[in-house]
Amino acid sequence: MSVTDLPAGAPATAPGARPAGAQGLTPVFVRLKLALLRNGLRQSSGRRAAYVTSVVVTLLFTALQLTGLVLLRGHAHADALVVLLVAVLALGWAVMPLFFPSGDETLDPTRLVMLPLRPRSLIVALLTASLVGLGPLFTLSLAVGSAIALAHGAAGAVFAVVAVPLALLVCVALARAVAAGNIRLLTSRKGRDLAVLSGLVIAVGIQFVNYGAQRLGAAGGLASLDPAAAVLRWVPPASAFGAVDSASKGAYGQAVAQSLLAVAALVCAVWLWQRSLEKLMTAPDGSTLAAASQPERARSGRSGGGLWKLLPEGRTGTVMQRSLRYAVRDPKTKAAWVTSLAVGLIVPVINAVQEHGSVYFACFAAGMLGTQMYNQFGQDTSAFWMVSLTISSARDAYLELRARALALLVVTVPYSVLVTVVTAAVVGNWKALPEVMGLSLALLGAMLGLGAVASARFAYSIPQDGAHKSVAPGQAGIASISIFGGMLFAAVLSAPLIALTIWLHLSGGHGWLWLILPVGAGYGTLIGWAGLRLAAPRTADRLPEILAAVSKG
Repeated sequence: MSVTDLPAGAPATAPGARPAGAQGLTPVFVRLKLALLRNGLRQSSGRRAAYVTSVVVTLLFTALQLTGLVLLRGHAHADALVVLLVAVLALGWAVMPLFFPSGDETLDPTRLVMLPLRPRSLIVALLTASLVGLGPLFTLSLAVGSAIALAHGAAGAVFAVVAVPLALLVCVALARAVAAGNIRLLTSRKGRDLAVLSGLVIAVGIQFVNYGAQRLGAAGGLASLDPAAAVLRWVPPASAFGAVDSASKGAYGQAVAQSLLAVAALVCAVWLWQRSLEKLMTAPDGSTLAAASQPERARSGRSGGGLWKLLPEGRTGTVMQRSLRYAVRDPKTKAAWVTSLAVGLIVPVINAVQEHGSVYFACFAAGMLGTQMYNQFGQDTSAFWMVSLTISSARDAYLELRARALALLVVTVPYSVLVTVVTAAVVGNWKALPEVMGLSLALLGAMLGLGAVASARFAYSIPQDGAHKSVAPGQAGIASISIFGGMLFAAVLSAPLIALTIWLHLSGGHGWLWLILPVGAGYGTLIGWAGLRLAAPRTADRLPEILAAVSKG
């Protein structure tokens, strides 16, 4: 009978029994891992469909990857690509537990602290159970393909046989050590913030991968990877495959040194993992101590001190402070802000460094940040009912919306200026700085005005129970109309200033292009003010409907 067969609340071992050894624990933990997977798939048909889809996609990609690495055998620069792939894969194993701590229930060692298990035996069992899954299968496929691509001769084959399991164990042990060392953080509110921000990491990573692929093609192929590979071949676990390449070329001393580095990395990861487990099993949870010190800190601090004193008095300053605090403390709002700030800078800069980069991509930052004005009341979720009690007229609604827009401008205006200056510096086109800044301000004003109207007309709820859920069930259509429709109309409202800029370029009036900056600032202010004025009475009249919409889910 396994641990999963025990009744709820029953001890894992009889009183007075000796702790189980590694040999007895290992098959139990493997069965436990399979049972967790099987029971998870039984929860819903949607989860089963998602898992089957992920299995098919992973197996397909694994087969293509293995085929590509095998075909790479004999290429002059195969070692550079293989070493880089293994290093990136190890980095992924190290950071994924930080962003997806709930993806594998067995990553949480705090579930086992009450059992009479020794850390050393527990490590062997958990390490073996960690080899079950799609991630280890994908890693094993890459390791086998890398060994085939690099191994030549008997010596290379010997080192390849060692490198494949060594690299797999280093990746898995590294992930376990990171998860065990940060489990207190990952199960806290800050850890959930990291999970929410995982989408940002993926989006930013795609941008850099796209740029790297373009530069790789323009630089003459795999030969451009040699400088990076020369360093990474000494970094575990990539050093294990660096040893395969060194042994194939007859550098046996270097191969032994690189293999020993990988072995040392495995030992170090397991040792750190064991220390983290011992600390979790013997040391008290310090969260209660931190919570006990909170009242004292709260009594000694003031919520309105520091930079908050710079905000205006009255309702405007209060609403601005509340909106800015949401951006810092609420996980969903924080994720939206950080994503907009990061992508708003990365996309213009990545396009600017291209051969035909344009400074006008800097307007993308204003467009990204302008979307934060949409669904303002949905960001409050069910707490909006407290705000609704302070709105009894169109005037109150106008002050509320204006303060929220001003809170956005505190961040968006200096940030748009920063992105425009950086993009102009990268492109080397300083003459276009005033007109691009004017276009950005006009677009930002249009986004703020239309965002206020959309918040009043197309409010929707933002679920708080899922890290990657941004719309409540049944409201996806409303969210699409609000955001994408608003972006389209913002472009239409910015058309007059765009047409003026184009006309000045075509007519030879380059000396007057600096006027686009003040005209754009004035035009954006006018459009934003008009949007707030239009949205205010609608907000006051539709308070019950808005409250019902944002409270769903």
